[in-house]
Amino acid sequence: MNKPAFLLAAAVFASAAAHAQVTVTDPWVRSTVAQQKTTAAYMTITSLQGGKLVDASSPVAASAEVHEMKMEGDLMKMRAVDTLPLPMGKAVELKPSGYHMMLMGLKAPVKAGDVVPIRLVIEDAKGQRRTVDVKAVARQQ
Repeated sequence: MNKPAFLLAAAVFASAAAHAQVTVTDPWVRSTVAQQKTTAAYMTITSLQGGKLVDASSPVAASAEVHEMKMEGDLMKMRAVDTLPLPMGKAVELKPSGYHMMLMGLKAPVKAGDVVPIRLVIEDAKGQRRTVDVKAVARQQ
């Protein structure tokens, strides 16, 4: 293989490897009822190199935010977080009653079985951002 072809192949491989550094497993979204304008998405995110989730979006909603549920005294409170740390090699679970993603301003109801696309923006330790496209299946829970 000549040098330019080798360099091109190496660049393509490096790009594919960078995307493989973040894996998302078991993505799902709660189905909704008519007139409901928000729902929640859940998944497990693992970053082999570490980093943080800095943004999310979905074409089915006006906005997407990561929220956390936390006990404060005797009350469970929910609040948005600006970023979600992704420690190197450790699975971070977005689940009911913990960290989760709120999809707000839904454009239409989400029915069980629908596939909801979600785009995650992950920032690595060097400040480089990568997108990860997720397809979450809606289900009743």
